[in-house]
Amino acid sequence: MIQAIAFYLFAGIVIASAVMVIMSRNPVHSVLWLILAFFNAAGLMVLVGAEFIAMLLVIVYVGAVAVLFLFVVMMLDIDFAAMRAGFIKNFPLGIAVAVILLAELVLGLGAYQAGGLKLGTPDGLASERANVSNIEAIGALLYGRYIVLFEIAGIILLVAMIGAIVLTHREPKPGARGRQDIGKQISRRPEEATVMKSPEYGQGVEL
Repeated sequence: MIQAIAFYLFAGIVIASAVMVIMSRNPVHSVLWLILAFFNAAGLMVLVGAEFIAMLLVIVYVGAVAVLFLFVVMMLDIDFAAMRAGFIKNFPLGIAVAVILLAELVLGLGAYQAGGLKLGTPDGLASERANVSNIEAIGALLYGRYIVLFEIAGIILLVAMIGAIVLTHREPKPGARGRQDIGKQISRRPEEATVMKSPEYGQGVEL
């Protein structure tokens, strides 16, 4: 009984929050409603025994993605009048896309109920081990069977991060101050460094 009440509570708040994300006119309020939806979706994941997914929702989506959205939205100088005008201008296109997606969803459900689609059946290789938690089972599968794919994904993310740094890197202007020179720092001699001489009152340091 308690689980059913919790399910309907979490599900209702998720749906209401999702509606408010779309209907709210203030982008900051939309991000806050999105964070509330993530929290309640994490509660639903806990109810079905997927605590690892719930933890990812809270740590990754709420702690990183949603907060990043919030900072970006708050830092932008948004013209709400222009935003509303753009919404009205693109409203027919949005309705057309929504109708197409709804038609595809109805067509897929109809084909599945008619027997036209055959979903894959589990082969038992990814089944959960006995007497272990959900997180331990996911970790054993991720770092066991799929360790190569996991490492490849990590390398791709590393390359993407380095590429973003290279693309946004700008050479400093000649004579600009505040530029760190690693080679000069390494080759520096001890006598060239700033040395504290325990100065008396009213005196400074010797360079």
